[in-house]
Amino acid sequence: MKVYLDNHSATKLDERVFEAMLPYLKDHYGNPQSMHDLGSQTKQAVEVARKQVASLINANENEIYFTSCGSESNNLALKGVALAYKDKKKHIIVSQIEHFSVLNSAKRLQNLGFEVSYIPVDKQGFVLLDELEKSIKENTVLVSVQHSNPEIGTIQDIKKIVEICHKKGVLVHTDAVSSCGVVGIDVKELGVDLLSLSASQFYGPKGAAALYIKEDIRVVPLIDGGVQENGIRAGTENVASIVGMGVAAEIARKELKENSERMLKLRDKLIEEIQAKIEYVYLNGSVEKRLPNNVNFSFEFIEGEGLSLLLNSKGIYVTSGSSCASKNLKMSHVLTAIGVDPAVGQGTITMTLSKYNTKEEIDYVLEVLPELVEKLRTISPLYSYFLQTGQRKPAGPGTEYE
Repeated sequence: MKVYLDNHSATKLDERVFEAMLPYLKDHYGNPQSMHDLGSQTKQAVEVARKQVASLINANENEIYFTSCGSESNNLALKGVALAYKDKKKHIIVSQIEHFSVLNSAKRLQNLGFEVSYIPVDKQGFVLLDELEKSIKENTVLVSVQHSNPEIGTIQDIKKIVEICHKKGVLVHTDAVSSCGVVGIDVKELGVDLLSLSASQFYGPKGAAALYIKEDIRVVPLIDGGVQENGIRAGTENVASIVGMGVAAEIARKELKENSERMLKLRDKLIEEIQAKIEYVYLNGSVEKRLPNNVNFSFEFIEGEGLSLLLNSKGIYVTSGSSCASKNLKMSHVLTAIGVDPAVGQGTITMTLSKYNTKEEIDYVLEVLPELVEKLRTISPLYSYFLQTGQRKPAGPGTEYE
């Protein structure tokens, strides 16, 4: 049996999306900027997709700008806003658990002379709102906080963050790549000024994403060239993938409740039975305000890389870190930020569900996982020491955990 539980990295393409894309890979190949009929045909398809994506997040269609991926959307949001308002405001605030496309964009802006503040989070991954409010200055231009974290699943109170920031005239961007198509997103209700989303997270194609930019918000383009995307993002449009994103967005909007409830049942089954079957295991992230498809556990006395490799040998596909850092053997910056002990955190894996997962697949995981954890622990010197003494060896100076 093959069980794919790495859906925060990429989801399976919905067959209906694939069928919608095919004509734009074979027959409708005109450039949307061309004046002839083939160009007009693809231009119309792009605009239909724009409406479909806008409907998913309750935006106006003229507020949707297509990009190539979530990372590009995040780069455009941070750098585009910073450069647009640099003459008056040069301070940016981001949380410590943002995606690397946000964190590294912030570092790039620091190199360009901007000031950046990094807001801490609590043990569940929630931004410390008091710290956020204290960090806002007269020259703060933008705050960027994820809607949800793909690693630990915690969903932020973005509406409250917007309320704090807007009182002081500060714009808010949220990276909602892990949320859109999984939970309901309404940009008007949240009040955000910019929002990133990606098709590959809701059963659409890779290579298509979008940035919501509220009307009247100024953004400097990252790519200079032609008039595409109203001058915000130059370059020939990836029509087939944009069409696919539009159809995926429409399907996600219509099936959101059904899919969310299905994944939630399987998520809760995983969480409850893993804790019942395996000792010394710790759930990371919020229990209540959590993505319905996210499970993140730290298994003490083992390494996450070893566990994910053994699971892979059984046809179960998970990740031992964020999708952009899973090959890094260090504990993730997210687990560090929420205070997970390194000796425990190195045994962390993330399992993210999709609408395609079944109860039979989850039963298989719950059958295999305890055996593999036990197998790794039998060769662990730390576990052997623990069994003999009842004590855990400290991971380093000042490190304590129960």
